[in-house]
Amino acid sequence: MSFIIAEIAQAHDGSLGTAHAYIDALAGSGIDAIKFQTHIAEAESSIYEPFRVKFSKQDKTRFDYWKRMEFSLEQWQDLKQHCDEVGLEFMSSPFSNAAIDLLEEVGVKRYKVGSGEVTNFLLLEKIAETQKPLILSSGMSSYEELDAATNFLKSKKVDFSILQCTTSYPTEPEQYGLNVIKELKERYNVPVGFSDHSAKTETCIAAAALGAEIFEFHAVFSRNQFGPDSASSLTIEEIKSLASAIKNIEKALQSPINKNDNSAFESLKTIFEKTLAVNKDLEKGHVLKFSDLEAKKPAKRGISATFFNDCIGKSISKNMKKWEFLTQDHINE
Repeated sequence: MSFIIAEIAQAHDGSLGTAHAYIDALAGSGIDAIKFQTHIAEAESSIYEPFRVKFSKQDKTRFDYWKRMEFSLEQWQDLKQHCDEVGLEFMSSPFSNAAIDLLEEVGVKRYKVGSGEVTNFLLLEKIAETQKPLILSSGMSSYEELDAATNFLKSKKVDFSILQCTTSYPTEPEQYGLNVIKELKERYNVPVGFSDHSAKTETCIAAAALGAEIFEFHAVFSRNQFGPDSASSLTIEEIKSLASAIKNIEKALQSPINKNDNSAFESLKTIFEKTLAVNKDLEKGHVLKFSDLEAKKPAKRGISATFFNDCIGKSISKNMKKWEFLTQDHINE
């Protein structure tokens, strides 16, 4: 079964009301989970952390921005309860061990680890101690780094899956790395998904066709909205369309067609396939040429168009009218 995650991340811009508005907007969109990010500035950052994109004039430092993105335990609990009420799983990526402690109090079913944390074995150890499933994003990681992380998780008996992801905002087509989906499946033999930053629905659709099972993308009310991820996000209406497409592709992949058996099309084949006919009046004894023949619907009114070559060079046993079906009785053997 596919698992579809819409990430709000910081699209709420520190507003609890906006965060709740996103939950309401995404309810009924066809997704399975809503994901936030849990930032505790003092635990994960410092005044020395640079901005990835200098988008915020109101925050002097990246540390100040993370501070402004914080919610209290009670606020996180309210957000989770809201997700529960609309039938969506509450998720949030932790960026510190302190955030994991907080999310354990909130009560999460699984963890999502961003690609910047793949080498953070301190955080992976903390998650392993919870013995909850983990989704690992591979965006900035080499196979050497992923091998180390996955070996660590296996040693801790953690149930994990991996997402192909490209850490570029927005991601361009030549950066999607769709080939990596198959590589990850073969290399790690775990469920594999796709984390998208392209702001296009076709990217996850292509990933679904290639066998991805988990899908993650950023959600935003408008790509003109303030925030570091807006330009690489999908709108609510796009998410509805994408979720439907992913589920249709899943049904298709689970319903293989046997091309050796076309018995279900027998009646349609009679309607659409064709019988040989002559395209002019012909007299008895005329030797048939390619230019004398046409193929007309329906099938089974005479000689099938498949066998036209067997008729060429043979004479006809009676006069024929233009557009008359050619039967075996018309052919002198």
